[in-house]
Amino acid sequence: MKGIAGSLVTLVCWFGSWVITVTFNFLLAWSTAGSFFIFAGVSASAVLFVAYLLPETKGLTLEEIQSSFESFFTRRTLNANTNDFLQEER
Repeated sequence: MKGIAGSLVTLVCWFGSWVITVTFNFLLAWSTAGSFFIFAGVSASAVLFVAYLLPETKGLTLEEIQSSFESFFTRRTLNANTNDFLQEER
């Protein structure tokens, strides 16, 4: 789990850097202030996402974090399968 998560974080970081590098010159040619506000808006939405939607993991072991995510995804899959089953019976 730790190796996969580290690889995913690296991939997302490199992809984000590439997107910023490619779009910055186009946005700067369009509007200097506009490019600032667009990147500021994306950064603010990322802060809100982290603050309100990510669970607190302070004091938890890696195994506890992994089991909490596994139970979340298992619950979602079971609910989706149950809803599909109930719709087929009708």
